[in-house]
Amino acid sequence: MILFIKNMVCHRCVMAVSQELEKLRLKTVRVKLGEVELATPPTKKQMSQFSERLILLGFEILDDQKQRQIEKIKNLLIKKIQTGDIEEHFTISDYLANALHKDYSYLSRLFSQVEGITIEQYFILQKIEKVKEWIVYGEMSLSEISYKLGYSSVAHLSSQFKKVTGLTPSNFKKNGGGRKYLDNV
Repeated sequence: MILFIKNMVCHRCVMAVSQELEKLRLKTVRVKLGEVELATPPTKKQMSQFSERLILLGFEILDDQKQRQIEKIKNLLIKKIQTGDIEEHFTISDYLANALHKDYSYLSRLFSQVEGITIEQYFILQKIEKVKEWIVYGEMSLSEISYKLGYSSVAHLSSQFKKVTGLTPSNFKKNGGGRKYLDNV
């Protein structure tokens, strides 16, 4: 039995969902971003308890086929960004159409209708979150970050970063990565 889970966006999410499954003694075949494969179907009570626990953690079991498709799109894009290996001429349309074996115009319309933003806007927002993370860690230069995330130049990355956050990458870094320290609150 496969369950689709909304809002699983990182490995910690996978761990949190796995822990909840263990607490309920539900045996899994695998747990990955957005998806849980159970070895045996759960009872109604187990399913209800699992659903309640997921909601407390900020997750949700998806019943609707359209929602499942949206989560697959999100998870594919997040995985691609997490690899840090986006080619400069990467195209979202080809990537998703090939991965999901669906027409991209259908995926794009569905995503926009359900999420209220385009797939491209979602992808940019996720890339900017990754840029923030890497800036805070301080292990890479902006040039390296722009290369890893498929930007044509540092200027393009900086422009997009400022458009989304209102800050330049250097101002973001100066402000402690956007974090407010207790003495500044």
